[in-house]
Order: sequence, then structure tokens, then C-alpha cells
Amino acid sequence: MSILLSVTGFDPTRWHDAMLAAAPGETIILRPAQAGDPSIRYAVVWKQPPGVLEGLPNLEAVFSLGAGVDHILADRTVPNVPIVRIVAEDLTARMSEYVVWRVLDHHRRGMVYRAQQAARLWNERRQPAAGEIRIGILGLGELGRDAAQKLRGLGFQVAGWSRREKRVEGVETFHGEDGLGRILASSDILVVLLPLTADTRGLIDDAFLSRLKRETPLGTPVLVNAGRGGLQVDSAILRALNDNRLMEASLDVFEREPLSSESPLWRHPRVFVTPHAAASSEPEALAPIIMRQIAAHRRGEPLENLVDRGAGY
Repeated sequence: MSILLSVTGFDPTRWHDAMLAAAPGETIILRPAQAGDPSIRYAVVWKQPPGVLEGLPNLEAVFSLGAGVDHILADRTVPNVPIVRIVAEDLTARMSEYVVWRVLDHHRRGMVYRAQQAARLWNERRQPAAGEIRIGILGLGELGRDAAQKLRGLGFQVAGWSRREKRVEGVETFHGEDGLGRILASSDILVVLLPLTADTRGLIDDAFLSRLKRETPLGTPVLVNAGRGGLQVDSAILRALNDNRLMEASLDVFEREPLSSESPLWRHPRVFVTPHAAASSEPEALAPIIMRQIAAHRRGEPLENLVDRGAGY
């Protein structure tokens, strides 16, 4: 029995070594030995080559190396076996660090003061208290809930939205289409942590951005997207920034990655760009979780954090 490790964009050697360190004696291969390789029981993947999982007769489950699973579902040849998304304290903590960092930087006028420093300009701006600022979080999964609690601990007002109704302690929650309109119209800083599905692709477009509130204690609303690049329309965000419907934006993900060197987002004075680095998957932290799940499944225990193929996450 073997485990297939198939990754693009990650260093397979680090993952291979981390998986072996977590489960010595396992047979981990980087490609099937042949078409329909009968030895492969589990696949651990990130943006696997299309078709690599097709026709594996004994495949029992597919594990994603990142929080997203759209890269797996996009391959229509993936067999109808359970898909497992990664849930890990390390990944959750990294995302919450990014969200808190970007929210605080926007809240404390980081972009304005960096521009003033470059111009050698001494000018103190009015600073609202955290309690005056309402943060809206789209996506109340593991990542969104943790980020919400971290922001609450800093004194911000926090609201959250999900497709289905959810409850989060101390957080005002909304759901469905009506709830989406309400949270957009009431958020000073909007944080997007949604999965990419057929329903959310291209969500952040002109119509979406026109539903944001007109004025905030900071000026106009701020957008932070650390979800998936396919959620947003880059040109719509630029239009909203240029006509001041958005004050600033922090973008970790983009329609096409890597972001083209010609994209005006790189040079926009009110955009902060990071290269899909909000919550990097670290092999040494995540491999043991995956290998424990595989071992438990072999013992007959149920898999955890299963993906709903119909919902797309």
C-alpha cells in the first residue's frame, strides 16, 4: 500500500520528508508507478496535475495540503472518494495573524503614515478607537471564527456572515442573501475568508462593492481578501478604489496568480499586496495531522473535516 504525494507550487521534498518523519516506514510516492496504480490507497495533493488521480482502483481518500479544496474539485476526473480539508492550529493561527495585522494597519492609518514618512510630513491624523470600528467577516469556518475572536479581544465590534446560519459567541451573525446585504452595508472593514465555489466565484464585483456603506469612521470602507483569488474581480476593486468607494485594500489573493507585473494593483498607493502568503502550509506542522488521519482511517475510524462536494467546501 502506498500514499501518493502530488503537489504543484510546493517543494515535494519537504512534504515527503515531513510525512515520513511523522510516519516512518510508510511508502510515499511522487507519481503513480503506472496508469491505474493499484498500490495507491491515499492521495495527498495540492494543485495536482489534472487526471493524476483518475482510474486509481483502490484509492480511499484524498487529502488537501491547504485550507482550500477548489483545486481538487476543479479536476472532474477525481474519483468519487472522500476529500479531506486540512484543519490545523498552525494554519488557523497564521491566518488570524494576517487578519489582525492587516486590520490594525488599516485602522491605525499605516498606509497614510508611511506615505507621510516618505514625504517627511509631520501630521497627526484623528484616530478612532477600536470600539468605534465594525469589522465584518465573510466566512465563519474555522479560520473566520478564530479571527473574529482575536479581533474581539482587541475591542473591535465584530460581525460575521455565512451561507447557512451559524452562531459565534460575542459576534453578531448573518446568513443568506439578505444577511449579506446587511453586513456589507454595516462594515467599516470587510474581511473575506470565503471558500471558492460556483456561488462565490467573482463575488467581489462592482455590484458587490456598491453595496458597501458610504462613510466610516476611517473615511470609506476597507477590503481585506485572504480567501481565494477567484472570489474577486481585480478591475472592480481598482474602480472602487479610484472613485473612493474603497479607502484601502489588502489583497493576499488574485484572479490570476502570480499577479502580473503589469497589474496596476502593484503600484496603487492604497493597496497592500502579499503573494498568497497569509497562511502558508508548513509541512512540519501539517504532515503529522494528515498521517494521523490516515492511520486512524486504516483502523476503521471515520475521517474528519470532510468536504461537501455539493457545497464545494
